[in-house]
Amino acid sequence: MTVDVQPGPLAIDGAEPVRTDPWPTYDKGDVFIEEEDLEAALDAVRARLYFRYDHRPHAETRTGRLERELCAFFAAPHALTCASGTAAITLALLALDLPPGSLVACPAFTFAATPSAILLAGHRPLLVECDDDLHLDVADLRRRLTPEVRAVVVVHMRGFASDMDAICAVAREHGIPVVEDAVPALGARLNGRPLGTFGDAGAFSTQSDKSLNTGEGGFLLTRDPAVHARAIVYSGAYEGRMARHFDGPPPAVDDLAYPIYGLRMDEIRAALASALLRRLPERLAAHHRNYDDVAGRLADVPGIALRRPVADHAYLGEALVFRLPGARAEDTAWTAAALRAEGIDARALGDPGDTNVRAFWNWRFLFPDRARARAEFPVTAARLDESVDIPLSANLTQRDRDHLVTAVRKVVGAGRR
Repeated sequence: MTVDVQPGPLAIDGAEPVRTDPWPTYDKGDVFIEEEDLEAALDAVRARLYFRYDHRPHAETRTGRLERELCAFFAAPHALTCASGTAAITLALLALDLPPGSLVACPAFTFAATPSAILLAGHRPLLVECDDDLHLDVADLRRRLTPEVRAVVVVHMRGFASDMDAICAVAREHGIPVVEDAVPALGARLNGRPLGTFGDAGAFSTQSDKSLNTGEGGFLLTRDPAVHARAIVYSGAYEGRMARHFDGPPPAVDDLAYPIYGLRMDEIRAALASALLRRLPERLAAHHRNYDDVAGRLADVPGIALRRPVADHAYLGEALVFRLPGARAEDTAWTAAALRAEGIDARALGDPGDTNVRAFWNWRFLFPDRARARAEFPVTAARLDESVDIPLSANLTQRDRDHLVTAVRKVVGAGRR
């Protein structure tokens, strides 16, 4: 059944908006944090021990405890807390010991931090097209893989899982490792398995808009103890401190053979992350509730195509992304502006007047020529031109969700005039 749209006078034309309250987002102070979570961080401040490598055994530090908790939550053998999600991707690539200057494949639809991390690790990004649902196109990945490509960084962009079985199968055929950039998808699962545990390493962020919000921070998961050990050293462990991370003898990794980059997490952020981790299932359930409600009520609205997951519920649910099939970038930008006028934070991913760093042609550090960049990856460019992105806080109320659905129906029903 097709859902009726609700055209009417639009706020962008001067009419009354659907809502006047600010749309709840992290940069306006919308957080999933309770007083008891703050107390955990304050306890760490009062302890006056902020450095993870002090006189205490590893298991008694807040960073050490958090790493054990992360291993338990993700059913992963090794976890390393660090300074950011970008740092986690970089550490993974460094610890894999790829030849310097290797090509590393990643999707064309990602945040600028992904190619930045590849560059930071001393390698060269190789972009891969995305499909209609903005997932990495496995067929295009296969076409672009050459002996020069030494790794793949997969991105679960805007919280939606990539097709990990297919991507890992292609990588195995070519004998190259897979790093999961799970920075946008902390806690999301694919067929019951946590994202970030399919590849050789998984990188996460605890920045302010992530499922664990410590302002800045991140962590790395891996199954390989040698990769884990090298990542620890690169992150800033020195003078034998790497060995503290292992219950038994550490791998035979020479901690003086690698530079140390000061990418550690501190004790205060670790304390806050531990407190938030205990309530992460609650937050994940809220995201799914909000997303499923909104997406279910917009699924049959004519003129929009909701982003489809690769498997049932294989998404975090912290963002609603839909396309206006066939729309020009200017028309999609108008739709996003009209939604903002109705009180809904919305962004057109391909807005030509926006320096959105999720649009690869804005990465001038890789592509000095915007038009040429778009011509190199025409499918992804076209899909981004059609796409609108709306953040969905875990704290959305039924009223918030109703406002969102009403605004989308109203704006899409009116069409650009």
